[in-house]
Amino acid sequence: MSLKSTNKADTNKYEVVVEIEGKVFNDEVNRVYRKEVKKINIPGFRKGKAPRAIIEKMYGEEVFYDDAIKNLYPSALGDAIDEAGLNVVGVDSVEVEETSKENGLRFKAVVFVKPEEVAISDYEGIAVVMKPTEVTEEMINEEIEKVRDRNSRTVTVEDRPAQNGDTVVIDFEGFVDGVAFDGGKAENFNLTLGSGQFIPGFEEKIEGHNTGEEFTIEVTFPEDYQAENLKGKASEFKITLHEIKAKELPEVDDEFVKDVSDHETLDEYKEELKSEIAERLQKEADSDMENQLVDKLCDLLQAEVPEVMYENQANDMLKDFDMRLRSQGLDLESYIKYFGMTKESMLETYRPQAEKRVKVRLALEKIAEEKGFNEVSEEDLNAEYERLAENYKMEVDKVKGIIASEALKQDIAVDKAMKFVKESAVKS
Repeated sequence: MSLKSTNKADTNKYEVVVEIEGKVFNDEVNRVYRKEVKKINIPGFRKGKAPRAIIEKMYGEEVFYDDAIKNLYPSALGDAIDEAGLNVVGVDSVEVEETSKENGLRFKAVVFVKPEEVAISDYEGIAVVMKPTEVTEEMINEEIEKVRDRNSRTVTVEDRPAQNGDTVVIDFEGFVDGVAFDGGKAENFNLTLGSGQFIPGFEEKIEGHNTGEEFTIEVTFPEDYQAENLKGKASEFKITLHEIKAKELPEVDDEFVKDVSDHETLDEYKEELKSEIAERLQKEADSDMENQLVDKLCDLLQAEVPEVMYENQANDMLKDFDMRLRSQGLDLESYIKYFGMTKESMLETYRPQAEKRVKVRLALEKIAEEKGFNEVSEEDLNAEYERLAENYKMEVDKVKGIIASEALKQDIAVDKAMKFVKESAVKS
């Protein structure tokens, strides 16, 4: 293989002409012939025994060329790109310019490269608004109420009417213009009042009724109701209320604390909750701050980004999603079929986030270059390999075999750049 020429065709776009000498090309054609001849029947020859020259005479000299080209061009193009020193992010087209036994193969590839001109300024001292992290008594009480709810029990209520939050056991049948409609009848149905499970007004009109009552309520179906024959229709429901059930919450005292935690007193438990809430709020504040910085870095970036970089990122995100599905015993094909989607529509949903990821990566790479973060020490590199090995529960040497050191150095530099932007941010 030899790199014949490299010419800039447009912004972030190059034409690369590659030549493969006749002997190399002809050897590959021979390999294709030896593989394909087993499937070819030629009169006068046993199947799979026809000479290459005879097959070429019958089907044309180029009968094996296409497969030979497909086999040769990927590695040849890769070598040519390395030789040209191009940071290629996608191939636009490949055009064969010449093929012959004598001269070999010459092809022209049009490739996209990472933006060659990237600029970013004003990334030091970016103003961000921090989310509050103060833990209030109300927050602590809300957490306790959640725990109370998880430890509640359901009891039958007989001494009062149904109220919001109760679960009622009812029979019901619905009528429109005095005629029962399909799907409007059920027996011993459990309905939590206030859940919004039924059409507006239905649950509210059960409130105030007692166990054993039979009554009728009037409600109107919404104009956007899914059943065409019921949209906007006035209706009556005959209801029998069999049972009222309510949640019984435990008292908040030291005994409750002993049941739900490792603490002995309510004060100790509140201190633990306060610490947990404070940690959560801080993580949320840090995440929100980083999102603000990412948005600002994307705005500050000056670069013409090839469309293929966004497409590649969206495809990577979809592959990651597929892998997560497979880890749960599902797959992407079944998922998109079940939800009535297509691969294209899913890629479209990933597009905004893909653009953001590409832009912020370019911005941080430029900051790392300007601030000298690209000079990654062996100590930092080995520490990162150790961290990844621990996260993946793998041997360090195996991680090194999977992740190239140069790629990891770039990730470390980008992380340092992000850390610099965070530390220099002006918080309010």
